[in-house]
Formats: sequence, C-alpha cells, structure tokens
Amino acid sequence: MSSLTAHNVTAGYGNVQVLHDVSITVGDGETVVLLGTNGNGKSTLIKSIIGLVQPKSGAIRVEIDGTLHDLSGKRPEEIVDLGIAIVPEGRQLFPKLTVEENLMMGAYRPKARSLIDQNMATCFETFPVLAQRRRQLAGSMSGGEQQMLALGRALMAAPKMLLIDEPSVGLAPIMVTRVIEAIRTLKEKHRLTILMAEQNFTQAVKIADRGYVIVHGRIAHQGTATELNDSDLIRRFYLGL
Repeated sequence: MSSLTAHNVTAGYGNVQVLHDVSITVGDGETVVLLGTNGNGKSTLIKSIIGLVQPKSGAIRVEIDGTLHDLSGKRPEEIVDLGIAIVPEGRQLFPKLTVEENLMMGAYRPKARSLIDQNMATCFETFPVLAQRRRQLAGSMSGGEQQMLALGRALMAAPKMLLIDEPSVGLAPIMVTRVIEAIRTLKEKHRLTILMAEQNFTQAVKIADRGYVIVHGRIAHQGTATELNDSDLIRRFYLGL
C-alpha cells in the first residue's frame, strides 16, 4: 500500500520560484495526472517528491505499507529505497549498455535485489519488445522502445509508487498510445500508485482516476477524469475553445 500528500509546497531553482503553495494527494492504487503545458511546474513537483529539488516550504509525506515517512531533507536514494521509483523526463538511459544491463541498473535497491529474476520476467512479459532486444544497445532503439525500457527499469526497483515525468515527449502519436496503455497495464497488474506529469491531456485522462492542472506553478483546477473532460478551463487551456 502507498499514498502521497504534498501540502503547500513552494519550490524552485535558486532565486526563481516555480511552485507556489501546491497541494495534492495521491491515494493508494490511484493514477493521478499532473496536467499543464511546458514550464508550469509539473516536473519541478515530481523532482521535489523524489528529492532532486528541496522545497523551500511545505511538506511532502508518503505512507508505505502503513508507515508514514516525511520526505523533507531526504536524499533521492533514501526516497527510492522507501519504494518510490521515477521514470524521468527524457528517459535518461545508458545508451551504450544493453537493454538487459539497463534493466539491471534499476535493481540496485536492496529490497529489489532478491527479486531480480521475478521482476525481469515481469518486464519482459509487460514489454515483449524488451525480451526480443535484451542484447541490443539501448541507444540504438526507437524513442518508444526506450520509453518502455525506462518504465521497465523503474519496475525492476520493485516500487510501491511510480513517478512518471512526461512519458509522451518526443514520441510519435501511435507510440504515445502504446506507452500510455503500458502504464495502465502496470497499474492494474501490480496495483501501483502512480503520479504522472503529462502535457498530452487526451492521452493522460484515459488512464487517470483524478488529475490536477498546474498553471504558473499553482493548482488551477482539479477533478476526476470525467470532471476534467467537462471542464471549461481545460477547453480554454488545451483546446483553445
């Protein structure tokens, strides 16, 4: 079981403030999406949760298997060790390592090391293309295949919670659909709690239970997938209607 609460988080880079009193919740087993165009603070919030950015104020807490953890001041490796994995924007694979070697890099968390064979089999079952190309260099794969590899690498950490940052960036429309469906499959098969930052509204709400719209570093709107589809703000912000 896993859940997340961010309360009044203010964060940025140096003197540049990006997030302004942002509060969100992600319940156990939910898929929650952070929606917004580029530069509005989605990735900064993801980085604040995983410890790559230290908030200036506010609190971020997660509950993992009944134990509450305050993430304030924790290093990224400590947060990952709790059972939180990230699929970063741009994938950030090791291009000169093979598919299998990249997957193994995701299993460094102590609790995942005893599950390597099981999780590798799960990765290959979920993404058959990775099994077919396990000896291929990651850098020679297509963008969509690399995104699947990045998801697989996160799965190798045996996570309870998955943070996914802009999975559709740079992908052809058909590959966006496949990647989003793969994320749905991961959630359903492994009952993962998922927080996903995504610009592609149409694809994101297909798999979302709830979502938040971030505009200029503030939560401008929130609701269920149905409510977001019916929102006038969404029509203006994304569709220009």
